[in-house]
Amino acid sequence: MSDAKRDLAHLLETATLAAAAASQIHREHAGRGGAAWTDEKTSPSDFVSNVDLAAQDAALSVIARRHPDHRILAEEEGGSAGGGDDAWPVWIVDPLDGTTNYLHGHPFYAASVAVWDQEGPIAGVVDAPALGRRWEAARGAGATENGSPISTSRETRIPRYLMGTGFPFKTLEAADTYLAQFKRVLSGTAGIRRAGAAAIDLAYVASGILDGFWELHLEPWDVAAGILLVTEAGGAVERLTGGPPTVAPGPVLAANRLEALAPLRHLLLGG
Repeated sequence: MSDAKRDLAHLLETATLAAAAASQIHREHAGRGGAAWTDEKTSPSDFVSNVDLAAQDAALSVIARRHPDHRILAEEEGGSAGGGDDAWPVWIVDPLDGTTNYLHGHPFYAASVAVWDQEGPIAGVVDAPALGRRWEAARGAGATENGSPISTSRETRIPRYLMGTGFPFKTLEAADTYLAQFKRVLSGTAGIRRAGAAAIDLAYVASGILDGFWELHLEPWDVAAGILLVTEAGGAVERLTGGPPTVAPGPVLAANRLEALAPLRHLLLGG
């Protein structure tokens, strides 16, 4: 094995172990009937729980132990460690994507762990313990679900696309824009699903369950692993307005193939 492949395998192993550590916290607390509602972050529907915090500690301890000089960007930390804000690589961690689902006993929640460099995602894992599914991807090495290779759907007809989305509950001022998009997509595709966890939505695009996905505002930890899952499974991800995704917040559009991005964008933006 070359040094580059060995390094890539080590990064993916770290992502897998970190996500598994966070998921173990999910399991332990879910067995006790959920978690205490610690605080509201941006709105009455945007929670941070004691499970978020404990899962983040578990995931970050794995990364810090194996890569002590790497920077970390984590949802509940709101900052970085192990280097300056422009240091690479950077680990991007959502310890519990779908906190509201988790607190209500809904099974669509996951830990998302990814590492990026200046060129984009290198390795990423989405671990959904209640679903019994773990998705992994490494740059140039494909994507897997529970160890088996996956690929995006083969559907080419936009009217037959099943789309995923996320409601703009953190940015309610965007609701009118979103509702107009929702109406256009609902009338121009086979349907829309909303799971409440963007990491799982993107994993479902990678697995061929969804044909596409969009959301108006997502943080980097929401999508850092999912972007790589989609692209390594044969799909494509861009900003809704065009251009590659970055580690900055913003809108996201994903599809099962590159050629679908333009017609989906046209449908969403109504141009």
